[in-house]
Amino acid sequence: MRIAIVTDAWKPQVNGVVQTLGKTRDELGRMGHEVHMVTPEGRRTVPLPTYPEIRLALFPKRGVRRELDEFDPDCVHIATEGPLGLAARRYCLSRRLPFTTAYHTQFPEYFRARWPIPLGWIVALLRWFHRPATRTMVPTERIRDKLEGRGFKNLVIWSRGVDTQLFTPEEAFEYELPRPVWICMGRVAVEKNIEEFLDLDLEGSKVIIGDGPDRLRLAARYADCHFLGYRFGRELARHLAGGDVFVFPSRTDTFGIVMLEALACGLPVAALPVEGPVDVITDPAVGVLNENLKAACVEALGLDRAACRAFVERRSWRKSTGQFESYLEPRTRATASAQPASRPLR
Repeated sequence: MRIAIVTDAWKPQVNGVVQTLGKTRDELGRMGHEVHMVTPEGRRTVPLPTYPEIRLALFPKRGVRRELDEFDPDCVHIATEGPLGLAARRYCLSRRLPFTTAYHTQFPEYFRARWPIPLGWIVALLRWFHRPATRTMVPTERIRDKLEGRGFKNLVIWSRGVDTQLFTPEEAFEYELPRPVWICMGRVAVEKNIEEFLDLDLEGSKVIIGDGPDRLRLAARYADCHFLGYRFGRELARHLAGGDVFVFPSRTDTFGIVMLEALACGLPVAALPVEGPVDVITDPAVGVLNENLKAACVEALGLDRAACRAFVERRSWRKSTGQFESYLEPRTRATASAQPASRPLR
């Protein structure tokens, strides 16, 4: 099939959405599909306020229409609710083409962490965006239940994978720091709740892998913590494997792929009992979930690293992509030859 994936989140951004879509594209190609990514790359963009790393496409309607017309996809998947996602949504509705969407990010909670916008307004906007999709893919059962309670329809679970060839316990980085080494990895931003981890009174050393708009502020405030910035590929895997416990303080993630990567490197996880960790850390042998994050860290320190690795060995990106493929909605050739509607249908 010819599959178009439309996303406002793309390289050089470093986050779970970009990683998920990149891995999915690669696996779809290996499965024999032709995939075209509609992304901000090559377009005029502006930085997202308070978050310059994220750039949004300016007035992409015509460009998206031309790109999709030229590619002539059998299936359209709209991954994000930004300008490109809106343009693709309008394109599909105007041509009566079926499409799928995904709910990667808890935007209501993210916006509330930054601006005093009523939660209900954002929920209503997202519900409107996803309503015409034949299916909206969500990463966990908790997120599905939450969205169903907010009036979302046609929800299906699309889980995530991990590259167990890259993320391994071998070749661990040797930290020249007091032990134990507590590792937190991800976007350094207010919605990730990193300060709860940084405030913990723990023996040993705290290491933060990643970058984001709050890194300089937090590095200055927590001078005894070690902010490494981004690490990639084998270097990232080595730095993970060299730690003792992976700490995941986020209360807003829909999944948390970084937990799978840490487990693949043999690190037990300490996290809060919230959406994301509750659906990922399903075996008490590999992680501890506790509202007292310090207690979770201390208890996780005693878990077996080999059990952590064994837990993720069947969580492949091929399996994840098979789920994704099964949810796509191919158009019919009759639909393909239909003239565009005069206005969007919904």
